[in-house]
Amino acid sequence: MNDKTTPAFSTAVLQALPQPVIVCEDDHTIAFVNYAAEAFFGASLSVLSRQRLDDLIAFGSPIIGLVQSVTARRAPMTEYRVRVGSSRFGDVGDERVVDIFASPISELDGRVALLFQERTMADKIDRQLVSRGAARSVSGLASMLAHEIKNPLSGIRGAAQLLEQSVTSEELPLARLIREETDRIVGLIDRVEVFGDDRPMEREPINIHVVLDRVKLLAKNGVARGISFSEEYDPSLPPVYGNRDQLVQVFLNLVKNAAEALDRTQKPEIRFSTAFRPGIRISVQGISQRISLPLEIVIEDNGPGVLPELLPILFDPFVTTKANGSGLGLALVAKIIGDHGGVIDSDSRPGRTRFRILLPVASETFVPESEEVLAK
Repeated sequence: MNDKTTPAFSTAVLQALPQPVIVCEDDHTIAFVNYAAEAFFGASLSVLSRQRLDDLIAFGSPIIGLVQSVTARRAPMTEYRVRVGSSRFGDVGDERVVDIFASPISELDGRVALLFQERTMADKIDRQLVSRGAARSVSGLASMLAHEIKNPLSGIRGAAQLLEQSVTSEELPLARLIREETDRIVGLIDRVEVFGDDRPMEREPINIHVVLDRVKLLAKNGVARGISFSEEYDPSLPPVYGNRDQLVQVFLNLVKNAAEALDRTQKPEIRFSTAFRPGIRISVQGISQRISLPLEIVIEDNGPGVLPELLPILFDPFVTTKANGSGLGLALVAKIIGDHGGVIDSDSRPGRTRFRILLPVASETFVPESEEVLAK
């Protein structure tokens, strides 16, 4: 008998798939799940097989209707960007966005196979690439601002200083306001100019845990004084190929934002975690090969969360949740991570906000296009 036609071979193929697969009976009883589905729902086959699909998936999910339609039509169907909620996901309110491919199993009447393709990482990478494009647009804006605006601002500031020496006491606050607002605009332009800095940065293999420990030390004695910190590190994590000072700046900025969001939170906490996640590869402009991003660093806080409508544009320049914010901090974070060949995105709900950064390891030498040209 050909080994490729045996049930054991078919099962082995399904188990090898990285996407979750569920097979359910005509009464929605779960007959089979592969290893990826066990990990996705956080339960073993022996546990899941005692449940019906209706019990596993949150009430009102379009997945139930999809299975019914596939069974009735005896034809495969696909649903894109479906929000899947389940009590098995752990935290109440957790949802995952997936594409679902449903197909009847012709040899087994009434059974339907469901394959889940999680959209989270694809969406995050898409958003990150858009954010990089926005950062490049700011680079051009920065150059224009520096040359066309800072010079006349210098003249305005000088005139305001002269006025402060000659106006009446009633008019003095107005002259001082002109000078102070001019200084504020110049400071904003200086921050924007950072986006136009395309000089090659010095990089070396870096232990990311050393960077995080440095950030924690700075934060606990500064912007995050009084906030509890916790860590869950993968001690075997390989080094990242990066610039230590810039990475400190990235994580310190994220911790500062978290600390500000925790201002009115009881028992505020910031959590660092790291992990090795093989299997994620992206194309990077300027080099031919795809870059692997197995290093995962997560900064999480238990604050009120970010408004859902802001999440897709959170890393765009001039987007801010703060009353007096410039909206450049997270845009700069995205630029630095992009310069390191990585991606960053956030997911948030009340009581938990996570910023996840994925970076290449030191052996995956990432050379941005500008540095590649200089090397030649």
